[in-house]
Amino acid sequence: MLSARSLRKASVPPSLLSDPSPGCLQPTRLAVHVNGDGGSCSAYFASGGRVYKIEISMEEEILSRGKQSLLIPINAQVISSSVVDRCPHRSEIQSIVLAEGEGDSCLILGTVDSYGHLIVSHLDTGADDIDRASYSVPPRDSGIGEGSWAGLCFSPTQQSTVAVARELCKSIDIYDQDIHLRSLRTLWYPSSVTFFQCFPQGSDSSSMLAITEGSQLSIWDLRMHNNGGCVQRVSGPVGGTLYSVCSSASGLIAVGGTDRAVTIYDPRKWSALSRWVGCSKYEITGLSFSSVDQSFIYVQGVDYEITCGHWSKSERAFSFRGDSNWLGFSKCADTDVVAGWCESGSIFVADVRQDLLSAIGV
Repeated sequence: MLSARSLRKASVPPSLLSDPSPGCLQPTRLAVHVNGDGGSCSAYFASGGRVYKIEISMEEEILSRGKQSLLIPINAQVISSSVVDRCPHRSEIQSIVLAEGEGDSCLILGTVDSYGHLIVSHLDTGADDIDRASYSVPPRDSGIGEGSWAGLCFSPTQQSTVAVARELCKSIDIYDQDIHLRSLRTLWYPSSVTFFQCFPQGSDSSSMLAITEGSQLSIWDLRMHNNGGCVQRVSGPVGGTLYSVCSSASGLIAVGGTDRAVTIYDPRKWSALSRWVGCSKYEITGLSFSSVDQSFIYVQGVDYEITCGHWSKSERAFSFRGDSNWLGFSKCADTDVVAGWCESGSIFVADVRQDLLSAIGV
């Protein structure tokens, strides 16, 4: 059983950013990282063509609850704020992703704008000069046409491998650093993309991609060339749209969208293990499995609520709300620190741990 240890609300200083750009429906413009000793976390968020960073204190452990397991936030101190200068995009940034680099103080920051321009930067979090190196990859079509949502994800085993999704182009471009490897062509407009491990017994998780496109979940193997690399298609809600996909360390895949339900798939059988109906009041645009207990999942609705619950039992553990609609949603890769960025400029950060009493069976 999971329980929230704290929920904090931090306000972005108006001198740093006073009026964030609207972005697209997908809340992919926020990434959060817990700093060394756990006493603070860094939130990276994108507005327009720039990336901003604020450091939020996480020292106090005060938690208040309202009705129906709703968490009530406390105000948090903003330790520092700055602009990340290594991301000179010319159009609005649509997605931002953080990955662990080599060494304890190295992070890899990836950003992609509405025309598919990719920039990857190596950040040194332990020094005043946080920038190490970066490289830029222009879009394959030189940015011709209309801009739209674009997303990216790093391979968990080969961090030099990056997948960039472009909605209106119906394409997924695979890069090894700045070298283009191949392009995947989807049938519908892609809305989310992630690498996943199909079989836990040692399969190569750098070659398997899960993509939501329209009402379908499509699975792609980068080692295959037949059928363009697509090895499986699973139909979702009839007449609906899937907006988010995520995977667990054990290989399970979760999708959600306009049907306001989370569906869990087993890649070994391509059948639905579970379906949590009505877990969100509105369309689901963000999903993430818990790193502490993979039987729990975080669900972000298009409005201002984030819910954590047991997906196989369809039970809600807790939830928290922002003060306006979400612009970003993120969870740390290896810990259950979940953050949401509101259009009002507030960032909510929940620190979630396993309930010790339930862990020992009390």
